[in-house]
Amino acid sequence: MLKPLANAVLFQCGWFACVLGGDSRWLLVGGAVLAIHLLWTSSWSQEGQVILAVALLGIVIDTFLRTFGVFHFSFPGPLIPFWLMLLWALLATTLRHCLAWSAQPWWRASLLGAIGGPLSYYAGSHLAGVRFGYGTTLTLIGLALLWAALFPLLHWIARQLEQ
Repeated sequence: MLKPLANAVLFQCGWFACVLGGDSRWLLVGGAVLAIHLLWTSSWSQEGQVILAVALLGIVIDTFLRTFGVFHFSFPGPLIPFWLMLLWALLATTLRHCLAWSAQPWWRASLLGAIGGPLSYYAGSHLAGVRFGYGTTLTLIGLALLWAALFPLLHWIARQLEQ
């Protein structure tokens, strides 16, 4: 019971550090959360693979969304800001720990993704100054549909890399 709770608390600390800190020294908190997670996990090699796979997929997805005008960042360039890349890595740390309960049956992950994904982007947009290119309602509906499919996929990736 303690490890999932600690995992959730660490994730939230990392989330706030990334979103509120932007590309500042606060990102060190996110990096520290990743390091603590890997040191605490007995299977750090497998966990590292999950973190890398989920982060890469998330970076591609959010960069795609940025390219097509869903997100507008003050940060110039074609890629998403580093703080958002780090958030994807932090999310990966929860899949086999505090959010493991949502993996089976698949609809739990889908429901959690459809609700939690857009809410996280909505909160992050207000705290980090990210604008939605297609308006709030349309963007959140699109994100809900995306995350309803994406979160079960992330759990599937975590399960495949466990074997």
